[in-house]
Amino acid sequence: MRAGLWRGPSLTLLLLVFALYGGLAAQSQPQKSLPDNPQPQKTLPPPDYSPPPESSSRDSVPAPAAQPKVDQPAEPDSGDPARASDNPASATQPVRNPVTPDTDRLYKLVSTTNFVEIPVTVKDTSGHMVEGLLPKDFTVYENGTRQKLTYFTSDPLAISAAVLIDVSMSDTALRRVQDGLQALQGAFSPYDEVAVYTYGNSVTKESSFSTAGDRLATALNRIVETKHGERGGVPVSGGPFEGGPTVNGHPLDPSVPQIPIIPRDRRVLNDAVLQAALDLSKVQPARRRVILIVGDGREDGSHASYADVLKILLTNKISVYAIGVGSAAIPLYRRLEQINVPGTGNANILPKYASATGGEVFSEFTKQAIENAYSAVTFVARNQYTLGYYTQGTLAENYREIEVRVARSGLRVTAKAGYYPLPPGRQ
Repeated sequence: MRAGLWRGPSLTLLLLVFALYGGLAAQSQPQKSLPDNPQPQKTLPPPDYSPPPESSSRDSVPAPAAQPKVDQPAEPDSGDPARASDNPASATQPVRNPVTPDTDRLYKLVSTTNFVEIPVTVKDTSGHMVEGLLPKDFTVYENGTRQKLTYFTSDPLAISAAVLIDVSMSDTALRRVQDGLQALQGAFSPYDEVAVYTYGNSVTKESSFSTAGDRLATALNRIVETKHGERGGVPVSGGPFEGGPTVNGHPLDPSVPQIPIIPRDRRVLNDAVLQAALDLSKVQPARRRVILIVGDGREDGSHASYADVLKILLTNKISVYAIGVGSAAIPLYRRLEQINVPGTGNANILPKYASATGGEVFSEFTKQAIENAYSAVTFVARNQYTLGYYTQGTLAENYREIEVRVARSGLRVTAKAGYYPLPPGRQ
């Protein structure tokens, strides 16, 4: 009886103790509530931090920013505005490269001098070219004043040549020229460029400047097949009934066109040289610019004058060489041509062009001599001495005389007699 009573209260007491202990433990821990639809946690932005004002106190100085390692240099600025804004100094001051100079200073060059280039041919008494001369052997005078040479070379240069062929010569002389035109192609090297012109009553460009190849051969063949000279006889270009009846030199019927019975033949040599010179002025300046005239040198009916054409030649550093054929190759006839008969046009002016520009005239009569002259012209033009100096004169377009001397006796020096300086804008 006592045992049953003891066990009952004791068990009840233990249960009460455990219940009390569990309630106390539950109250000591925070309760967690699980919502039915859990939401992701939000990350709060960092608090706004304003650095404290500068102070003399060491405690108020903020810690310095982390510096890059020594073995890993900082990345250079790539020009990104976002990155540049991180650095206040880079945002307020323009970035300059201390190595590269200013563009304006790099490309501006002011010069008041004018460079003069002189091709010079030196031959002995036998007509052979003299080699091995040095700069000290040459003396150059401009308008009587000795000039200081600043450039000298005896190296051969590539040639830009304009070949002018007179197709108004006699048919016999033109045929002799045509038979030897194939030798003209062999006189040039693969590095040369050649253009071909024909002239008579007008100027015709047969081929533009190109290397001495198929185009040159085609142009020469076309001249051989299609061009014919004068057949002979005395041309008649006037008479009492030329163009209809006249009264005191005036046409009886002004409405009738005045057409000559026989058109007058012309030799527009000056116009041909002018067109070739203008085309040559556009080629590379490092080449030797040459005009080669094949004809008898007669001029009649050109719009351009000799003086105007010569100015263009000397301004653009062009030398004129010529192969005198037909009447220009006969010694006695060359002397008679110095007498200008009215109505027949000017006499042979090839020596005037050659002498003024530093070129040379080869007077040949036979076909073989003409073929040899082609090679002689290109050989002389290619292997000249080239002298240069800077003139200190004004840049006004006044003609200036040049004299080249060689400190050796028995030598013949050929150079241009003068030049016209380029305008200031073309220096």
